[in-house]
Amino acid sequence: MFRAAGLLGAGALLLFVLALSIAVGAKQLSLTEVLNGLTDTGSPSYPVVHEMRLPRTVLGLLAGAALGLAGGVMQALTRNPLADPGLLGINGGAAAAVVTAISFFGVSGYTGYIGFAFAGAAAVSVAVYAVGGGRGATPARLALAGTALNAALISYVNAVQLLDTASLDRMRFWTVGSLARAEDGTNVQALPFVLAGILLALALARPLNALALGEDSARALGSRPGLTRGAAIVAVTLLCGAATAACGPIVFVGLMVPHMVRSLTGPDLRWLLPYCALLAPVLMLGADVLGRVLGRPAELQVGIVTVVLGGPFFLYFVPRRKVAQA
Repeated sequence: MFRAAGLLGAGALLLFVLALSIAVGAKQLSLTEVLNGLTDTGSPSYPVVHEMRLPRTVLGLLAGAALGLAGGVMQALTRNPLADPGLLGINGGAAAAVVTAISFFGVSGYTGYIGFAFAGAAAVSVAVYAVGGGRGATPARLALAGTALNAALISYVNAVQLLDTASLDRMRFWTVGSLARAEDGTNVQALPFVLAGILLALALARPLNALALGEDSARALGSRPGLTRGAAIVAVTLLCGAATAACGPIVFVGLMVPHMVRSLTGPDLRWLLPYCALLAPVLMLGADVLGRVLGRPAELQVGIVTVVLGGPFFLYFVPRRKVAQA
């Protein structure tokens, strides 16, 4: 009952933050202006809401849900409470692939980015798993492999930006993580990939719960550990690839939200993952709104705000959490 009521409360909080994201910006809108802007084509606030605020809010909703669920799945898969798609290099792989596409192949727009983002995310997922020891991988090895690959990928992205000054301006807002250039077309193209990733992640809740008991116990319960791991990597690739292609590499969302949710739901992924899907967009959109308020008359990009919030959070939990051993 408590967890069900909490899920309803999380939904209500998400609705509040969605409204806040539409109302707050360079031009402050009242609740009446927001409602008029949504429904009345003759309202002065209609262009502001439909051309700027609404696409940005929808992108924050999709990307937040994707990154939050990806973080929850990664932490369950690696049995590492500090796992995160950004920390394990998956977002970095997608970013490196997209930067390569921009600089060397002249690719532009979400349609062009998405294929490269998926390829980069999938390649790094496989590389981290292989370098971490394959079937014998431990959470600690996966974390070390991901950190090393992520550092190399970040260096590569920075090097490409410095060497290709013509593409630097096009890449600089994307690589820091931003919702500012959201468009309806981007959201429509991202939606199928995010929905597929969300459905697959939610379907994996029971198998991942079984896998947390150990491979032998999982098999005894009818689960197939190899298939579960493969499906989890596909889900994370879909979620991270779609989110990174749309708004750039944003870290710490997938780390912070599962931690906060776990204190409410416990380790049961049947509850944890739905909570993540609702509360991660709250964090993403809240950080975006905070960046708009603090950076006036300009704005701080959402990727910067999540790093500022996530860095101290990570440092707080590192000495207090034991990394699970396989």
